[in-house]
Amino acid sequence: MGLAKYKFSDLIRLSDKRNNELFYGIDNVRGISIQKIFIETKADMDGVPLHSYFIVYPDSFAYVTVTSRNGEKITLAHNTTKDTYIVSSSYIVFYVKRKDLLLSDYLFMYFNRPEFDRYSRFHSWGSARETFSWEEMCDIEIELPSIDIQKKYVNIYNAMVANQQSYESGLEDLKLVFEGYIDKLRKMQKQESIGQMIELVENRNDSLKYGIDDVRGVSIEKKFILTKADMSGVVLKPYYIVQPDEFAYVTVTSRNGEKISLARNNSGKNYICSSSYIVFRVSSVERLLPSYLNMYFERSEFDRYCRFNSWGSARETFDWNEMCEVKIPIPDMNTQKSIVEIYNSYLKRKEINEKLKSQLKKLCPILIKGSLEEAGA
Repeated sequence: MGLAKYKFSDLIRLSDKRNNELFYGIDNVRGISIQKIFIETKADMDGVPLHSYFIVYPDSFAYVTVTSRNGEKITLAHNTTKDTYIVSSSYIVFYVKRKDLLLSDYLFMYFNRPEFDRYSRFHSWGSARETFSWEEMCDIEIELPSIDIQKKYVNIYNAMVANQQSYESGLEDLKLVFEGYIDKLRKMQKQESIGQMIELVENRNDSLKYGIDDVRGVSIEKKFILTKADMSGVVLKPYYIVQPDEFAYVTVTSRNGEKISLARNNSGKNYICSSSYIVFRVSSVERLLPSYLNMYFERSEFDRYCRFNSWGSARETFDWNEMCEVKIPIPDMNTQKSIVEIYNSYLKRKEINEKLKSQLKKLCPILIKGSLEEAGA
């Protein structure tokens, strides 16, 4: 069957259809992530005129030309839904004009590879910010197998996508079950302040038993992470020791994207953290499971609560007294264990789902290579 070489300019066409008649509104506005999917916009759309927004019809593509702020990736997506979106006029919108030569899904597989991210970054130009222009896009040369071979490899990819999406749907069902448990608990169970069940821990690294390798920071994802600070010459004696099942958090909440940096040590070893952190533990383990408390800390509503109850001028902080005032429903231990089991099951499945998504990304270069090799055989 062989391979045929084309320039993108022979295969794709710019779409400049605007939302002049305001047929599409706020609910149709989309942004694009570096994961190459359309997402609900994070921009404040209050008062933004939508006349100039570009229309992205089903089976069309859109991308952001700026590549210098995206972690070496280009922000691009393919509208595989039956819905029509609108995007900022700063985006480039295009579609495949020669569908007799190129399948849109095959083109997306081509885009959804690290090689294309690298190519677009290398061919981006500018001083204040680097952009990958439409002209650069059109200048790309691509070798194409026949439509039949493209279909074969696209079908493999789409089957994998369907499998991942099915798994994700089950994940959302499990989340609904979990949220239902929590809502029911709120209505039936008295809210209690956690201050009577937690206590400060101020065990310092006086003997220097723990060193640089044991230093941890805390992320807004509620995890202990390897410290990003320059530890050269830092004295570790004042650092707090964080034992398994103990918590640590950063009081400052005004620089974290509306989240609090907090984590539970769920490892089997001790960490040390800066003395600017607050370290605490559950003192009444017969009434409150650390894992149950941590589940509440990981919820977005807790982040909102912390931000609302943070105080200060130069920087806002959520201090220990405010932490002690936090109220949660505290059911019997068996109920706590059951809820934690459901929550942990959800987290595990969520982790597997992210791995499936990662595998899809890794699959694209393999499929493109396979299609080219089959056509060239």
